[in-house]
Amino acid sequence: MGIFSKTCEYAMRAVFFIAHRTADGGRVGIKEISTGIDSPEPFLAKILQDLTRKGILNSAKGPNGGFYMDDRNLKFPLSEVVNAVDGNGIFTGCAMGLQYCSSANPCPLHKEFKDIRNKIQVMMENTTIGEFNEDLNLGILSLKK
Repeated sequence: MGIFSKTCEYAMRAVFFIAHRTADGGRVGIKEISTGIDSPEPFLAKILQDLTRKGILNSAKGPNGGFYMDDRNLKFPLSEVVNAVDGNGIFTGCAMGLQYCSSANPCPLHKEFKDIRNKIQVMMENTTIGEFNEDLNLGILSLKK
């Protein structure tokens, strides 16, 4: 089990896959993405439509259609994907899900979780979508379970 929602996990894997597969200017279809990241196609289709509406992905219809990324998309930090899918709760929320938790009124896990939460946020803000294309090309990284 990851720290992100299942939807967010699939979204992150999909954007890395699409970035990798369209680095040469091509486009990739939903079936190929679904197979490439081990995601149910109907569930993935909704995620990709949402990411396209929010400008994180590009898509084109027709026989040569599919999803793709350009230089602008590749420079987005991964935090943009997380915010688009899950909001910023992972970066601001309470470890125990309490509404009142804050520095002034902390839960038992507040201090330690705040440090972890901040490290996750920095990592996601400093990781771009296109950053791992070379390692994916070399087979060093994987996007499947």
